Amino acid sequence: MLSEGDFRDLPDDTPLILSKDAEGNGYSPVSGATLAMYVAETTWSGETYPPDSVIDASDVYGDEDRAPEGAVLVIEFSPVN
Repeated sequence: MLSEGDFRDLPDDTPLILSKDAEGNGYSPVSGATLAMYVAETTWSGETYPPDSVIDASDVYGDEDRAPEGAVLVIEFSPVN
């Protein structure tokens, strides 16, 4: 597992690549990242929700969009493909 120190000396334009699965059956560059609340449904997948700060500042989201209890704050990466 990598730590923060492993990234410190990398160039700012170093690409971040996502693996399709644990076996390495495909890869995609990251197109973006956002903060989200995550609830695991199984050991390998789950659902994300907007953070409360986004909901509170939004005219689009409401209380029904809040993450259930037990959700954790994560960085959600979106792949290009």
